[in-house]
Amino acid sequence: MKTNRRTFLSTSIIGGLAATIPMTSYGQPASAANSDALMDKYAKLDEILKQPIFKKELFSTPVIIETLELLRYGNSFLCRVRSKDGAEGISVGHSGQLRSLYPIFINLLQPFFLNKDARELDLLLEKVYIYSLNFRLSGMALGVPLATIEFAILDLMGRIAGKPIGQLIGDIHHQEVAVYQATEYREKSVVESMELIKRDVAEYQAKALKIKVGGLMFGTTDMNAVGPRGRTETIIPLVRKTFGDDMVLYADSNGFYTVEEAIRVGKLLEEYNFEFFEEPVPFDWYEETKQVADSLKIPVAGGEQEYSLHGFRWLIANDGLQIVQPDTFYFGGMIRAMRVARMANAFRKSCTPHMTDGDLGFLYMMHFVSALPNALPFHEFKGFKTDVMFECKTSLLQCKDGMVKVPTGPGSGVEIDPEFIRKHEQVKN
Repeated sequence: MKTNRRTFLSTSIIGGLAATIPMTSYGQPASAANSDALMDKYAKLDEILKQPIFKKELFSTPVIIETLELLRYGNSFLCRVRSKDGAEGISVGHSGQLRSLYPIFINLLQPFFLNKDARELDLLLEKVYIYSLNFRLSGMALGVPLATIEFAILDLMGRIAGKPIGQLIGDIHHQEVAVYQATEYREKSVVESMELIKRDVAEYQAKALKIKVGGLMFGTTDMNAVGPRGRTETIIPLVRKTFGDDMVLYADSNGFYTVEEAIRVGKLLEEYNFEFFEEPVPFDWYEETKQVADSLKIPVAGGEQEYSLHGFRWLIANDGLQIVQPDTFYFGGMIRAMRVARMANAFRKSCTPHMTDGDLGFLYMMHFVSALPNALPFHEFKGFKTDVMFECKTSLLQCKDGMVKVPTGPGSGVEIDPEFIRKHEQVKN
């Protein structure tokens, strides 16, 4: 089609005017009132982001970080921090990720924290993103090593103050954590999956359960565009029938679906009274996530993969998520995750952290949840499987009737076996 100059100018002017009109998701023009309301939401969230998390007032004198070490034994990683006054804190790193990411710890994070005052932890966690242009490293690449350091510093500061980690980042709202059993088994048949799910639920007497729907994101040759044929449509009603009306059920598609398929599956989840739908579409499809949320009654949850505070800010302000799920390891620690929880709380949205498997992920999950004012009734749990040798004097760290007592000792509340620590060697360049 030919375009004359008059048509071109007219189209350009209209396009230019359209660009000045605030848009909602999927390109629908926002009214002035809606635009003002959204700006008010952003202003409120920005004020929340400015508020301190770490309770600096608990410490009257500086706590200068003298050494910060990463220790390794096979695939086991420990972070040990010592102050100039001789206090010590330790954390257990995410072995599955640090095997690849330890150079970031050593080269881009460790130097920054040396000789800093640990009381300024809020500020340090902001400034470290600027140091050596670390902001160019997004997601787990920076988050996992940074969280490992933060957990060690929180352990250090908790031991100095004589308080558990939860009391350093908030008030204790939960002395026990009710868990939901997170199950995998997406690649298995429905029959085999159900036997494994029943086994897992029985082991921990869980009163809530999360299943996987859809297919694996990286795909296999035996999957079509909507996952293994018929599996999702079969397992959703079967899980409800198997566990009855009293079981709280959640579902996670790990970002597998298109908008249209997510809405279709979401309505099936609604029919069988599931209570949230996690990552219905790829995590960074913000507008599409909102479109799914707007089309369903079931709450949409997400945040496992999200790495940006401003990403969560958008999703909260625009009602893309009703439940936020920052992973305290992936997201760079509990303080950043608590900022997300506080933003959600301001708009009556809930928070439940995504929990990584293995090591001591369950311990860090419980300390974070203990301080959540807007916690869901149940939180992700994958068992107590760990090769870490430790002792906890204030909690058996056992799941009884689906509940786990949060340790109340100083810092993390656990003591890593000295012999286990001595097996580790310092990681250097």
